[in-house]
This record gives sequence, structure tokens and C-alpha cells, in this order.
Amino acid sequence: MDLPDREQLKAAIFEAITSIAPEIDTADIRPDRPLRQQIDLDSFDFLNVIIRLHETLGIDIPESDYGEMQTLDGALDYLLRRCGGKAAPG
Repeated sequence: MDLPDREQLKAAIFEAITSIAPEIDTADIRPDRPLRQQIDLDSFDFLNVIIRLHETLGIDIPESDYGEMQTLDGALDYLLRRCGGKAAPG
């Protein structure tokens, strides 16, 4: 299996979010702002997003790393490191 790139990870994050909160328009998510505040996820929903990413990507995301998942950019950077993925070209 190929290592995921940033766009594939972004799609996985958005899929995880919309599986928990289908009413969310992911086009409105700003990459540098806290996700939970932007899309009104409570801690239980946020945990379900983490679980969904674990299932989709096959990687563990320990609770001690949740702080790195607060923004879309932070989550992408973290998941790229964890998956050994490739940075986006350019």
C-alpha cells in the first residue's frame, strides 16, 4: 500500500468528521483554527473522529497526542509523521 499524502489524509479527516456529524460542510473548515470550535464537536464526538481515523488509517493516536489534532493543519502534520506519508508537491 502506498503511503498517504496530505490530500489523502485530509480526505480521511473529512470523512471521519462527516461520519460523526454529517451536517458539517467541510469546505468551511479553516486549517489554522481549532476544529472542535469550528464544527461544534464535543469531546465524545472528537474521540469518535480519532477512533475513525485509527480504523481508517490503521495507526494508533494516543491520548497524549490529541493536542496535535486540534487544527486541520496540525492534524495533517501529525498524521503525515505517523503514517510516514509524503508531503504535498510544491
